[in-house]
Amino acid sequence: MIFILCLPPFLSFSQILPAEGSALNYRIVGFSFPSNANSDLYKIEIAAGNYNSVDEFKGKVVKNVATKSNKVVIELPFFGMQYTWRIIYSDNNKVIKTSSFYHFSTLMNSRVDTSKYRLRILHPAEQYKDSYISEDGGGMLYDMTGRPVWFIPDTNELGGFVSDMKFTNSGSITFIYKNAFEINFNGDILWKAPNNGLINGDTIGEYYHHEFTKLSNDHYMVLGTELVKCQSVSSKDTSYTIISHEKAKKDDGFKPGRLGTIIEYDPKGNVVWSWKFSDHLAGSDFDYYEAKIDSIKRYDPHDNAFYFDEKNKVIYLGFRNLNRIMKIEYPSGKILNIYGENFRTGAKSTGKGLFCNQHTVGLTKDGYIYIYNNNSCQLRDSMPAIVVLKEPISDNDTFEKIWEFTCTIDTIDFPKGYPIIFGNGGNTIELPDQSFFTDMGSLYSKEFIVSKSKKILWSALPERFMETDGKWTPNKNYRANIISRAVLEQLIWKAESFKH
Repeated sequence: MIFILCLPPFLSFSQILPAEGSALNYRIVGFSFPSNANSDLYKIEIAAGNYNSVDEFKGKVVKNVATKSNKVVIELPFFGMQYTWRIIYSDNNKVIKTSSFYHFSTLMNSRVDTSKYRLRILHPAEQYKDSYISEDGGGMLYDMTGRPVWFIPDTNELGGFVSDMKFTNSGSITFIYKNAFEINFNGDILWKAPNNGLINGDTIGEYYHHEFTKLSNDHYMVLGTELVKCQSVSSKDTSYTIISHEKAKKDDGFKPGRLGTIIEYDPKGNVVWSWKFSDHLAGSDFDYYEAKIDSIKRYDPHDNAFYFDEKNKVIYLGFRNLNRIMKIEYPSGKILNIYGENFRTGAKSTGKGLFCNQHTVGLTKDGYIYIYNNNSCQLRDSMPAIVVLKEPISDNDTFEKIWEFTCTIDTIDFPKGYPIIFGNGGNTIELPDQSFFTDMGSLYSKEFIVSKSKKILWSALPERFMETDGKWTPNKNYRANIISRAVLEQLIWKAESFKH
């Protein structure tokens, strides 16, 4: 997640924006119009409704904005509304020109219908008041008071349960929805992964999952899946056969499984680098791993997060079911270190017990590893935590926990029998002041910002209204993100430049 950007100069528009007749999936809108050399002030009048006469328009104005620039971002009050607007040009408080009427509308979607979904504020923002919160699942963006301002439109192959939604350094949005996509603020597809099975050898595709990141060189890195079947279940002599999805469905007595891949694409969709877990099984301790609940997990390490340290050329790859993080050299693919449990009898573990079923990995600006620790091995009753860890710098050094914040559940009227289990989902992101933005994921997806001194700076709970019992209940979320107002405005103007 990119929170602070060095923004390029605003693009220059001579067109009228929003474009005539356009339908927008957001309420925070970029307005642009021709400047006038004789005018020292522009007044934008916006009315709710579609009008072409002055008499009808005047009584319906919902927004008046005075500006010295012919380019301004304005927040509108409603989704699902037609709007009419015009510009009044003035000089020294005297009107010298009035434009004709222009028209556009904002779309409506159930995900921004506040009678169905809401972000309930638990602790009002003390800092980051001008930020915005995005949520996976429905693909929404909220302001810090819980008002929805944007959603992914149901167009262009989109409109489902998206995951790992991020805001890039180039003014775009990335996420996974059946495929890996990059879009702009309007929902126009800028890039999508080829999903051709070139790496995993499967005709159906690469099975992208969990993490998709745009790199600083405009390449894309994403997790994929290689399906396998295990020829033996002996803890010391397991062999693996790479198979297709079609063969995986056959009941031939072999154990099916999933092993992770990492794929890097260039902007044209060419594979420029890849890594496969299956290439590193020989001689590893994976044969000694035995799941305590479901034996199928024996063959599903479940990689669910990565962080690419582009400066130092290393990738940190997290595995939920193995309770471990691998440090991988780039581009050689060599495993430099393994943090977490070791399953070979008598072997030394580096960091065993420091995290369990973790779901995010990143580096602080000080160079420490941080994770969102679901802390729920075998679904035992425990609370998740944000954990900051110091890597060993020598063979004699240890993998050390240097900071931790344990998450909490706020008082809430949970439905009868509602399970509060933290076994999956969630994420955490270090912010510029070294506080952390966190989404607790699972079935209780509370979001909050906590300072380094462990003070809550903001918190909220995404909820949906259950018509069956007439109550609000927590809305399951995968991950969440946070962006600044500057990033939001960059998204808006970048989307307009795509059209024109």
